[in-house]
Amino acid sequence: MVQMTARRVLTAEAVLVGGMMLALLVRELPGLVREVRIWRMAGSHSGARRVG
Repeated sequence: MVQMTARRVLTAEAVLVGGMMLALLVRELPGLVREVRIWRMAGSHSGARRVG
């Protein structure tokens, strides 16, 4: 009985942490997209192209 309760608590904690990480990712996604665009623009103006 104790093992089942401990497993439930652990599962609930994992779901909670996963949900928080997902919420943080969704919240930060527009800023990350903007950063990637800036990096691409900065990389394209340097004239050096990466191979690979």
